[in-house]
Amino acid sequence: QVQLVESGGGLVQPGGSLRLSCAASGRTFITYTMGWFRQAPGKEREFVAAISWSGGSTYYADSVKGRFTISRHNAENTVYLQMNSLKPEDTAVYFCAARRAGLSGSQYEYNYWGRGTQVTVSS
Repeated sequence: QVQLVESGGGLVQPGGSLRLSCAASGRTFITYTMGWFRQAPGKEREFVAAISWSGGSTYYADSVKGRFTISRHNAENTVYLQMNSLKPEDTAVYFCAARRAGLSGSQYEYNYWGRGTQVTVSS
């Protein structure tokens, strides 16, 4: 099993940047595909980005492509989400998730979840 804890959320102005972190417990972190999802008030949870166990493959939602970058540091059991050019519509609770298989954009295919970190984009 793996436990996930997100951090790095906050309030940022439109056009600004934030970097989210997700710290994972356990020595098997390297075997997991990691994903980021988000959920805005009154909306379904949606896929943001995913990264393979090696970091060699990534996958993004069209809405964040070119603005967000997912990366991971396996030696530190951490996955990151660098968010640039933030827009008000990026406001949501951001969740980190893990699965023991390949890249996926479906929340139903992830087995482990963090509790989330709030990101608010507003002037």
